[in-house]
Amino acid sequence: MVQARENPVYPYRRSPDQDGEQPAHHPVIVVGAGPIGLSAAIDLALHDVDNVLLDEDDTVSIGSRAICFAKRTLEIFDRLGCGQRMVDKGVTWNLGRVFFRENEVYRFDLLPEAGHQRPAFINLQQYFVEEYLVDRARALEGTEVRWKNRVTAVEPGESAVHLTVETPDGPYAMTCDYLIVADGARSPVRHMLGFKSEGQVFQDRFLIADVVMKADFPPERWFWFDPPFHEGQSTLLHRQSENVWRIDFQLGWDADPEEEKRPERVIPRIRAMLGEDAEFELEWVSVYTFQCRRMESFRPLPRVFFAGDAAHQVSPFGARGANSGIQDTDNLVWKLAAVLGGRAPESLLASYDAERIPAADENILNSTRSTDFISPKGEVSRSFRDATLMLAERYPFARRLVNSGRLSVPSVLSGSPLNTPDRDPFGGRMVPGAPCADAPVRLAGGPDWLLNHLGGEFTGVYFLGAEPGMPKADGEALDALERGGIPIRWVFVGQGGDEGGQVLVDAEGLAHERYDARAGTFYLIRPDQHVAARWRGVERDAVVEALTRATGGVAVASTPRRAGDGNATSRHRAASRPAG
Repeated sequence: MVQARENPVYPYRRSPDQDGEQPAHHPVIVVGAGPIGLSAAIDLALHDVDNVLLDEDDTVSIGSRAICFAKRTLEIFDRLGCGQRMVDKGVTWNLGRVFFRENEVYRFDLLPEAGHQRPAFINLQQYFVEEYLVDRARALEGTEVRWKNRVTAVEPGESAVHLTVETPDGPYAMTCDYLIVADGARSPVRHMLGFKSEGQVFQDRFLIADVVMKADFPPERWFWFDPPFHEGQSTLLHRQSENVWRIDFQLGWDADPEEEKRPERVIPRIRAMLGEDAEFELEWVSVYTFQCRRMESFRPLPRVFFAGDAAHQVSPFGARGANSGIQDTDNLVWKLAAVLGGRAPESLLASYDAERIPAADENILNSTRSTDFISPKGEVSRSFRDATLMLAERYPFARRLVNSGRLSVPSVLSGSPLNTPDRDPFGGRMVPGAPCADAPVRLAGGPDWLLNHLGGEFTGVYFLGAEPGMPKADGEALDALERGGIPIRWVFVGQGGDEGGQVLVDAEGLAHERYDARAGTFYLIRPDQHVAARWRGVERDAVVEALTRATGGVAVASTPRRAGDGNATSRHRAASRPAG
């Protein structure tokens, strides 16, 4: 095997918390410095919530692990201030191909329309993702990452959570208002607290081989059912950064994991696939088992929240693990910030379970169906699958039945108690609870993207239509909202002039099209870039009511701002868009 990548090593540093007579208190403590915990810590800092991130290790992940990061995750990384670095390093792809035996049966495009800043997916090794997130966290005020800090005890209380932390200098104690647990599928904290993650373990195993080689395969997702080089099983091929290729081989339940990881077992499988003359080196090998499970509640205690694999686990086909975990923190952090900042009641936090449990169940359902198709449980199921694959080569209807892993898409929070139902007729996908679609715009004559102006705080998006200016009635309502100090940022989207840099110009009309907008249409957008409400015209009382609902019952006055306003002072707006 090729020498393993040399990971960065982050030094242990003694904290002043270890020298105090009483346990130090922090608003939020995050456990686990993987992609989920790091995203939570960064987002908290951007929302002006001081936090400490604890991890028992001193480096990033060993091996590529999660590699497929979806468009929605990249948009969240953009808001966190590190999306472009991920895209620059990763391998961009939109296309996938499915093969049955020797034949390609069909191909699919996950982003067939133009006018999006981010691709459907990038492939980027988890160790790069974690390294870039660590760099981002270290560049921010308000978050502190403590390496070699292992949580050994957690005691939830009525007013705080008490933790005992082991370090190279011995144990110390600390407390927090809220604890975010993102310490992985085995979650030591979950076990300490006596909670379970229950579900289904599928009787199949897959071998992961990260192979370093130069190859002319295009940057696409290739999936084989019953290929001639691995008869009776399935295989998956992905390209990663720095000439690393991910190959997954289905092994079957009876395979010995330790035996199958030996190079003398792995290399012949790869040569059968690539040819005897192929030149490659192994970088990392692992064997995994399909599992689909979750906790009964992701907030099992009033001050304790679970996110990512600590809360829910799915099989890897479909790239729903890390992507859904990052959406967990995207959903949770703004709510914690609102409660800690006195802008919302604690009842808002109940919506974390209300929104993320259905999202997890949706992922588990799709992952289970993928697993059942990839690993048929009997001869009848296998015959049905093979017949479907043969039909898919000629008939489009059969392609909808082929399931090589329904790839990650963001959840639409359609049943959320924070949504205000439509009262006006709308078409399109931007229903209350939907994640916002991006679109190309121009600001002060320069190219831009709509999503760059949404997120971090509540935003009111007002569509001007083709003519500059706004209808008088709606203009009066907007003036009343601003005079009333309703705590939202303003974004104006027009198709005419830019009015001195205060209007996002929708020159291609895609923003109006994707939001089914016309002159006077108004959207209320949540801090996590989900639609809270929308109307064909603005009414102050309706907006106040929707904002009250979206914050769990209370709306607190503050000074509103407009897109392009250089006076934004919050840490989020000042820090979330670094150059490059």
